[in-house]
Amino acid sequence: MSNNEMVMMRKFDIVCQILEKYNYDSSQLVPILQEVQEEYRYLPEEIMAFIASSLHISPARLYGVATFFTHFALQPKGKYIIKVCDGTACHVKKSEAIIDAVRRRLNLTEKNNTSFDMMFTFETVSCLGACGLAPVLVVGDEVHSSMTPEKAIAVVDDIFRKETINDQVAE
Repeated sequence: MSNNEMVMMRKFDIVCQILEKYNYDSSQLVPILQEVQEEYRYLPEEIMAFIASSLHISPARLYGVATFFTHFALQPKGKYIIKVCDGTACHVKKSEAIIDAVRRRLNLTEKNNTSFDMMFTFETVSCLGACGLAPVLVVGDEVHSSMTPEKAIAVVDDIFRKETINDQVAE
């Protein structure tokens, strides 16, 4: 058996464990997809096909659910997901400048929003529910309020520093 085949088997073993946890119950599709995405940071196409087959549902139904909820991602995401709100309150307080600054710092575009090293995914969202703290940037579950382009770059640079330290400790 090749290394690639062994990796694929391990990939499907994890999905099988998740499906077993939910007794292969298609009414539990959303929590199943949530756990799969937590494992892989997105929903890989071959895993989606396997889930549809295992739950005896059409791939169209599964993709319909996965694309309906904005929480789900069909493309790989970075280790750190950075979201900047561009809703009305944040936009009025110049979130566009923050968006531009972070994209420049990470060398990303609106279309290419994940860094080559898979360290960062950068997203703009319509609302983060923190209008009183506008403009807002979120990294994972950590909310950063009253952001400026300079503060946003400092948040990104702090992550780079922490990762560099972690890499040095691991060596």
